[in-house]
Amino acid sequence: MIHAFTTGYVKITENWLVGKGKGLGRLTNTLLDKRHTSWLPIWCFVVEHDSGLIVIDTGIATNANDRVYFPPYMPLVQRAAYFDISREQEIDMQMRAKGLNPDDVHTVILTHLHQDHDGGLHHFPNADFIVSQAEWNVATGLKGRMGGYLNQRWFDGFVPKTITFDSGAYGAFDSSYRLYDNLVLVPTAGHSVGHLSVIYIENDVQMMVIGDAAYSESALVDGTTDGVTNNISLAEDSMARLRQTSQMQTSVILPSHDPESAQRLEQHYSEATIFLP
Repeated sequence: MIHAFTTGYVKITENWLVGKGKGLGRLTNTLLDKRHTSWLPIWCFVVEHDSGLIVIDTGIATNANDRVYFPPYMPLVQRAAYFDISREQEIDMQMRAKGLNPDDVHTVILTHLHQDHDGGLHHFPNADFIVSQAEWNVATGLKGRMGGYLNQRWFDGFVPKTITFDSGAYGAFDSSYRLYDNLVLVPTAGHSVGHLSVIYIENDVQMMVIGDAAYSESALVDGTTDGVTNNISLAEDSMARLRQTSQMQTSVILPSHDPESAQRLEQHYSEATIFLP
């Protein structure tokens, strides 16, 4: 079974949600746009797997809105994306409230290392962390900071297991990483250099946790890329492969910021397992 928790909410500019323009102009349009979306959820997912508890992304932390002045463009980013989060909404508190112990989590899979996905790393002291090698390469050190990764907020000693996709094809993907027979990671670069998506096969249904590969199911269907996408052509290719894979068998699409992700899970299960703060 898979559970969804929304660890607070985010507002982003309209041009962040749906990118406008190309190159540097696209990013400028994103950051300088004065229009903001309504509050969007920040979903994390907890899998009750045969092997134990597995967490996919860790959400945002309560310090998410604390000012960051380096690199110099960060105040613009923080104006373009701001958060609503309380301590009670962080993932550890929500899990404990529903009888799931963060100390029992043995694996945390990170779709990518943006702050609204890695903000709860410290809540899982006994877990192994998994991130793609490509994402780790660009997210660490000064280079990572300059690229917008807030790696100074990672806990001391955070060193994940880095993976490459060498387990053969899965669905429409030429390569994959098979963590278990029924849990597969696929490369979905575009939004970030090393973005990955998680496919959990449950009773012949693909539960597709796609992170920010698309901001919503409709964006996936339409091939709509966001305003901070690292590489538009890669993002479009990743979305095409996700669409094709989803059509190969019954699938539930679970983007990280889609307000309807919870409803799709609710429809899938005979009893709702959606935990809202």
